[in-house]
Amino acid sequence: MLHIGSYDSEPENFIKMENFAYDKNLRRQGQTHREIYLSDARKVEPEKLKTVLRFKV
Repeated sequence: MLHIGSYDSEPENFIKMENFAYDKNLRRQGQTHREIYLSDARKVEPEKLKTVLRFKV
């Protein structure tokens, strides 16, 4: 999932991802996840940060 905004609001998108997986009869393989940072937090305003959020199912 592409998360746009502050890192503090990422948990909301993880809940959406978990609900989507549940609706598709998928289960997380664990509680680990990956974050791919598309923006540099030192150069971009927090509300414009872009991060790809992933977890294994």
